[in-house]
Amino acid sequence: MPAKGKHRRPKSQRFARSIAVAGTGGAALALPLMGATGAHAATSQSVSEKAVQSLPVTQKSAEKTAAKASTVRTYSVRAGDYLSKIADEQNVSGGWKKLYADNRSAIGDDPSLIHPGLKLSIGKKAKTESSASSSSSKAKKTEKAESKSSSNSTAATQSSATTSSSGYTLPVTGATIGTGYRVAGSMWSSGYHTGVDFVVPTGTSLKAVAAGTVVSAGWGGAYGNQVVIKLNDGYYAQYAHLSQLSVSAGQTVTEGQQIGLSGATGNVTGPHLHFEIRTTPDYGSDVDPVAYLRSKGVAVG
Repeated sequence: MPAKGKHRRPKSQRFARSIAVAGTGGAALALPLMGATGAHAATSQSVSEKAVQSLPVTQKSAEKTAAKASTVRTYSVRAGDYLSKIADEQNVSGGWKKLYADNRSAIGDDPSLIHPGLKLSIGKKAKTESSASSSSSKAKKTEKAESKSSSNSTAATQSSATTSSSGYTLPVTGATIGTGYRVAGSMWSSGYHTGVDFVVPTGTSLKAVAAGTVVSAGWGGAYGNQVVIKLNDGYYAQYAHLSQLSVSAGQTVTEGQQIGLSGATGNVTGPHLHFEIRTTPDYGSDVDPVAYLRSKGVAVG
C-alpha cells in the first residue's frame, strides 16, 4: 500500500521526443526527432533562401543587359560628316549601310546627301542579346584595320594613276565643263560665276590638283560641303557641293589624292563640281581656274 500523502509521479512517455531503433545486439539508439526535424528544416530553409536571394540579382542583370542593348542614341550631323565616318566613330554594327537603313526616312533616297543639324538615330534596331563579347570586339578591330588598309591602298593607287610630270592634274577625270568662269547671272551674289562647273554625277572621286595643305573642310553655306586647299605655290583650290569629304583641315595632300566625292549639297540645281582657284582662301579672290591649270601644263577640255 503506498505511503500516505505520497503519490508516485508516472514517468512521462518520451516517444514524443525520440524513437527507439533496434540494433543487431538488441540495443536501442535514440534519435531526437525534434533535432532531426529542425536540421532538415534549417537545410531546406537555407537552400530556399539562397535561391530566393539570388533571383533578384539575376533579374537585375538581365534587365540591365536588355536596357543597355535597347538604348537608342541621337547623333546630330556636324559639318564635314558623312555616313561612313559617323558609322565608324559611333561603332555602328553593320557600318554606314545599317546607319542609312535605320535613318532612311530622315536622310532620303540619296545616302550621300546629309547636312549639318540632321538628327540620326544610333542603335535604333539594336539586338536584345549582348554583343560585347571579346570575339566580336576583335572582329570589329580587324574589320576597321582591313578597311583602313584598303582605303590607304586605294588612295595610293589613285594618286599614282593621276600624278603628272608637271605636278598638277585635273580636279576630276573625264568630265566636261558646264558653266564656265565669269558667266554673268543674277543667281550668283557677285553677279557672275566665280569658278567652273564640271558636270559629274554624285559620288565621283575628286582629286587634289596639286600638293598642298587643307585649310578648311566642312559646310560652306551656299557651297554645301566644301574643301579648300592651299597649294604649295601659294594659290588656293576650292571644291564645292561635295556629297562626302575625305580629308580634314590641317591635313597635307599630294597631287591626285582623293579629297572627297561630288554631290549636290548647298544651293544647286543638280550634281556637279564647282571648282575655283583663288589668291586667298576667301570668297571674291577668284582667278580663272582653266587658265591657271593650263599654265601648269594641264590639258582642260
